[in-house]
Amino acid sequence: MKSKVTAIFDLGKTNKKFFLFDEEMQEVHCEYKKFDEVVDDDGFPSDDLNSIKEWMRGTFAEALRNDNYPVVNLNFSAYGASLVHLDEEGNSLSPFYNYLKDIPVELIDGLYSRYGNLEKFCTETASPPLGMLNSGLQLYWIKNSKPELYQRIINSLHLPQYCSYLFSGKRVSEYTSVGCHTSLWNFENNDYHQWVDDEGFVEKFPEIVSTTTSYATGFDDHSINVGVGVHDSSAALIPYIQGDDDRFVLMSTGTWSICMNFFNGSTLTSDQFAKDSLNFLGIKGTRIKASRLFLGEEFIFQCTQLEESYGHPKGYYKSIKFEQKIYDQLRRAPKACYKFKYLQPEKFGLRSATDTNTSNFDTIEMAYHQLVIELVDIQVESLKLVFGNTEIDKVYVDGGFAANQVFIQILVDVLPSYKIYTTDFSLGTAFGAALLVNPRAPYTNFLESTYKVTEVKSHIMPVD
Repeated sequence: MKSKVTAIFDLGKTNKKFFLFDEEMQEVHCEYKKFDEVVDDDGFPSDDLNSIKEWMRGTFAEALRNDNYPVVNLNFSAYGASLVHLDEEGNSLSPFYNYLKDIPVELIDGLYSRYGNLEKFCTETASPPLGMLNSGLQLYWIKNSKPELYQRIINSLHLPQYCSYLFSGKRVSEYTSVGCHTSLWNFENNDYHQWVDDEGFVEKFPEIVSTTTSYATGFDDHSINVGVGVHDSSAALIPYIQGDDDRFVLMSTGTWSICMNFFNGSTLTSDQFAKDSLNFLGIKGTRIKASRLFLGEEFIFQCTQLEESYGHPKGYYKSIKFEQKIYDQLRRAPKACYKFKYLQPEKFGLRSATDTNTSNFDTIEMAYHQLVIELVDIQVESLKLVFGNTEIDKVYVDGGFAANQVFIQILVDVLPSYKIYTTDFSLGTAFGAALLVNPRAPYTNFLESTYKVTEVKSHIMPVD
C-alpha cells in the first residue's frame, strides 16, 4: 500500500538534508548533502545558494517521480540570521552573505546611540549584539555599504521563507524567523522596532504570517501543501509542545545549549539580557523565554586540552563513565579549577578560576568530572533564567549532551526537584517542520515511541 508522505528540507550551516515522513510520522527516506563554500563580492566565504537551490529543486522533482511515496506536504527548517534579497522578478540579487561576516563597529554603534544605547536597544529587541547574526543589521549594512544594491531590493526573506518561496511562489515573513535575535522586533510593543520603520525596512519585509500557514501549490499533476518554513531552533521545540500536555523546559544541546520555555512570555530584563537570555517569537507570534550558552564549544575545547595534558588520544573523553567515588570526593570540597575560554561563570555569581589548574588530579577521569561539575553549575544558572515564575518540574534534554552520562547524572543530582528526560532522536528540527503541515498527525505517545524519551533516575548516593 502506498504511503502519502511529507517532504522536509532541513538546511543546517554544515549539512543540508532531505527527509520523507510517512502518515505515521516515521522517517522513510533521508539524504544528506554538503556544499563547498563560495566567496561573496567582498571575498568572504559564503554558502553556495545557487547550488543549494538547484539541489533542492532536483531532489524534490525526483521525489515526485517516486510512485511508492506520493508527496502531499512540503516544508522547510533552516538556520536563521540570513537573508535572501530579491528583485521585482523574484531573483536573488546578491551573494548569500555569511552571518559570520563582520560589520563595521562604528556603523552599529551609531545605530545603537540613536535609539538610546546598546542595552536599551538590545533589551527592547531581545537581541544580544551579534553583528551579522542580528539579521536586521545585514540589511542596515547593505543600505550603508552597498547603496546601489539596496535600491534594487524589493523584498528580503529569511532563509526558511526563501526556501518556501522557491516552491510556493509566495513571499511572506514568518514569526519564528523575524523573532529570533534579529534586532527587528520590539517585544514590548509586539511589532517591528521603530528603527526598522525609520530605515524604510518594513516595506522590504513581506506580510508576517503564522508559521502554521501553508499554500496549495501545483506541480505538474500534483497538488502539494507547501508550508512557509520555520527557524530551526523553534522547530526543535514544536514536537514537545504538541506531544506533551504538561509544562516543561527544553534544553537543546550541541555547540550551543539553548534553553526554551514556551510557557514563559515575560518581558526581558536588563539582568537577564546581561546573562545571555533573550525572547523568541513562537509560531503564532507569542513570546518564548530562552537562554544561550556556548556550552558545546567550551566542552570540546576543554576536553581537547585535558587529552593533551594527560597524554590520551583525541576523543578519549567519550569513554569516561560516571564514577560515584570521584564525584563524592569532588563535591565534598567544591572549588573552581577551570579558566573558561567562552563561558563567564562570574556573570551568574559563580566562582571562576584565574587559570586552569588540574595538577591536583591524578587522572583525566577526575579532571573530567570536575570540568563537568563546573559546566553543569553554569548550565543550571542559565536554566533558571527561563524557569521564571512558571510552575515547571520537567526538563527535556536533547542533542549531544543527552548522551553524556556524566553530565546528565550530575544535572539530575543538582536539580532534585525536577524530572529530567533525555532523547536520542536526532531529527527534531525536521520533525517539527513536518508536524506544522500535518495537523492530523498521530501525536499519541510519539515522544516515547519516536523520540525515545526516557526519564533519568539518579544513581548518585548522598554524601556521608
